Amino acid sequence: MKNYITSESVSCGHPDKVCDQISDAILDDCLEQDPDSRVACETMVTTWTAIVSWEITTKAQVNYTEIVRNTIKEIWYNEEEACFNGDDIWVHLLINTQSPDIAQWVDTWWAWDQWIMYGYATNETESFMPLPIDLAHKLTNKLEQVRKENILPYLLPDAKSQVTVEYENWKPQRVDTVVISNQHRASVDLETLKKWILEEVIKPVLWDLLDENTILHINPTWRFVIWWPKWDCGLTGRKIIVDTYGGVGRHGWGAFSGKDPSKVDRSWAYIARYLAKNIVASWVCDKCEIQISYAIWVVQPTSIYVDCFGTEKVEIVKIINAVKENFDLSQNGIIEKLDLKKPIFKKTASGWHFGRNDVSWEKLDSVNIFKSLI
Repeated sequence: MKNYITSESVSCGHPDKVCDQISDAILDDCLEQDPDSRVACETMVTTWTAIVSWEITTKAQVNYTEIVRNTIKEIWYNEEEACFNGDDIWVHLLINTQSPDIAQWVDTWWAWDQWIMYGYATNETESFMPLPIDLAHKLTNKLEQVRKENILPYLLPDAKSQVTVEYENWKPQRVDTVVISNQHRASVDLETLKKWILEEVIKPVLWDLLDENTILHINPTWRFVIWWPKWDCGLTGRKIIVDTYGGVGRHGWGAFSGKDPSKVDRSWAYIARYLAKNIVASWVCDKCEIQISYAIWVVQPTSIYVDCFGTEKVEIVKIINAVKENFDLSQNGIIEKLDLKKPIFKKTASGWHFGRNDVSWEKLDSVNIFKSLI
């Protein structure tokens, strides 16, 4: 039986991702000065404007306006043709502190609300990510590389990719469809754009999965010059499926960016991914989805659910018991296990949260715990 699964990725210059990066840049600056900072930062960008609002409690001395402008310029929104310039935008700040009703529980081992989190992993890629989102991310990463290295100097920061993978009996076979839309300078013609995106981006990333029947859509709107933020609006936390598994695995409670590790919709989603990845890497199954639920004022999870989609080589209950017996899944236990009080989050907002090799929740240092079950 054939199935087709599609996932999307967006570049660092996408308006929603710009907001994610600003929010996480502020978070990182707070954590660098005060690891116990409490941050829930929301950003919106629109025509020549950035609005940053949050609840934040910190000892850090933060120049918020400078962080906003520098983050935008690092993405290369620094000229008129890109329709946005970090030097010229109006920055509006709306500041508040964390609710004392919430703060009284944050520094304890207790969960301070109820949540449901998911983690997912599969052995169909080296990154243990689903192939469609893995390839979509690699395409947007390549678009950014050829833009910043001036290989394709007519590309501008805003871009999207979309990849459809054909599966047979749930095994990936080929790439069926590729869609790329990249903001560009008005001086380049469409045929030149298509030719060189194919040669410099699509073929290097997908060469062994393309065939004569693969459908390619490169800038299908024909013109992508004046777009965001002149005709669009960005918001923190709006690309939650891009940030996780591309729609293959379930998504849990909320978005990640702009939230310090005491915000469990971030830290507990990270530990769920960590567990799922180590389970799959141990070869006790080919794919794994784990759900963890919490209740307010309860230290450990109220439930742990594991689904290996029929690929498990041991009883599911043994996997669940191994999780319960070997991991402290309390709020502080997760923060300590993954060392989350460091300024490491901005880089996840400009690329992706899962499938990368430079963050603690992607480490494979618990594989032997699950391997011993076989």
